[in-house]
Amino acid sequence: MFTRNLNLLGRSWFTQTEVSHNCWRSPYLCSPAWWTGLPPWMQQSYHSGSHSMNFRPPGRICGSVWSRSPRQRFCQAAPFHTSSGLMELWDSEPEFKRRCQDERQDPREALRHRGWNSSSYRADSRTRNLHSFSQNGPAESVTSGNSQTPEQTRKRGETVGYKYAEQIQRHWEYFSPYKEKSRPHAEVYIADGEKTEEFDFTVMSYNILSQHLLEDNAHLYKHCRRPILHWGHRFPNIEQELKQHNADILCLQEVQEDHYKTQIKPSLESLGYHCEYKMRTGRKPDGCAIGFKQSKFSLVSSHPVEFFRHGIPLLDRDNVGLILLLKPTATQSPAPSICVANTHLLYNPRRGDIKLTQLAMLLAEIGRVSVQEDGSCCPIILCGDFNSVPGSPLYSFVKEGKLDYEGLLISKISGQEQTPRGQRILSVPLWPKSLGISHSCQYETGYHSNTDKSTDDTEDSSNVPSAVSQDKSSPPSEKVRSSIEHQFNLTSVYSHYLSEGRRPEITTCHSKTATTVDYIFYSAAKDDLTVQAAGGSTIHNGQLQVLARLSLLSENELWPVNGLPNEHNSSDHLPLLAKFRLLH
Repeated sequence: MFTRNLNLLGRSWFTQTEVSHNCWRSPYLCSPAWWTGLPPWMQQSYHSGSHSMNFRPPGRICGSVWSRSPRQRFCQAAPFHTSSGLMELWDSEPEFKRRCQDERQDPREALRHRGWNSSSYRADSRTRNLHSFSQNGPAESVTSGNSQTPEQTRKRGETVGYKYAEQIQRHWEYFSPYKEKSRPHAEVYIADGEKTEEFDFTVMSYNILSQHLLEDNAHLYKHCRRPILHWGHRFPNIEQELKQHNADILCLQEVQEDHYKTQIKPSLESLGYHCEYKMRTGRKPDGCAIGFKQSKFSLVSSHPVEFFRHGIPLLDRDNVGLILLLKPTATQSPAPSICVANTHLLYNPRRGDIKLTQLAMLLAEIGRVSVQEDGSCCPIILCGDFNSVPGSPLYSFVKEGKLDYEGLLISKISGQEQTPRGQRILSVPLWPKSLGISHSCQYETGYHSNTDKSTDDTEDSSNVPSAVSQDKSSPPSEKVRSSIEHQFNLTSVYSHYLSEGRRPEITTCHSKTATTVDYIFYSAAKDDLTVQAAGGSTIHNGQLQVLARLSLLSENELWPVNGLPNEHNSSDHLPLLAKFRLLH
């Protein structure tokens, strides 16, 4: 009878392994707190009547699930910051991230036996608390809306209670002299005797957490109550969040195909968006989507990018990218097109070689798409989940435009692991010649593509870019180099550290880690204030200026609301949002 009750309740954290390790003996199983749906670290506070809002799981559960190591560690040998000590205690690569050798095995079967049947769940309207950000006026420094100070936040080892009504607060950070609100339409003025027009628009990058991946990786969300993890509860929150911010351009990752077709796309189209979508290869059910307001942009062309290549072992993963060339229409004079790219790179922290190669393939396609008639590149915005932390070699490659990778460990490329396992170094060259991409991340001679989709196309091309071998009249191949580079001058919208206390900003937070992996990169104008604030000396020839950005939070400010996802924030990532000005 007891076992039957367990099956009926479908506790996601009650597993055979936990039983075998005697983690669920009395008093947990026999206590009233267990039947309330509270995880084990909450039961002490339940019995004591403590329901503090400052939630943080205790040190170790079932052996080594949680770590008492500092919230933020820094690598002395490199300038990048890594996630909390939680990461090293889990397997480095969740099952869904690896390319399955046996497609017949369905990892969700175990979850179905444990009560994860999201299709039968209907969210109670009373639990659909809509997300609300406070967007206070101009502010040079940004503070969290959480009223608690870091000293008041409980330590990780303390046992506290849930508080579902608490919501995180984020504010707009405006860059002086752009403290005034951005204008909804283009404006013409005279500067240095020349007529110049300004066009303002907003861009959001958001990993919305595919329901399929959530259920395949339930161990990442043991800190959450089960009802808030169901799509019936999550989608209204995500939908309201997209409406609330009303960005002109949306770059979404982990967009599940069936949810996109039946809910996400119709919802966005009702708000005036045109949507493009690229699903991952290998029968993976999610992908990347880009939406843009038809009142401000028109679609010039769409370019899906598949990173999987038959016959190249290095590229046997199913990640994808999507690139749109958009033409501003709400302008009085002709404006240059804007190249918007969106991607979700491989997760595996130990395969930095794959991540760098995927990024090079995306940059090669951006270079081809963004070329203008005069040979220069149009403004570029690169968004996505790069699964790499600030200051890592991959991050530095994007910003600095060059990386000497000779002798670098593969497991250190993304900076996700504090104690990289294995001593394998990157091979030289990094990718095979047959890929058709040079060390400068450009297509080599003989490249041809049939992936372009303009507004005049009548057929949807399903093939991917390919490179053919150079003809015999081509010059001999260049000497093998141990460095890669790209031609774009890109910088990040975010500084990755909060202005108060230089605490690391967080874009993703769950039971495994709290760190930054999501970015909005762009080709900055030479007088852009984000470049000056970062002390950058690189000459930027772009035409984009950042007017403002929606502030991020620290890990200390996320755990008092139970981390991510929570009652009001239905993804394990925070949305990134920036206001741009196009000068032309």
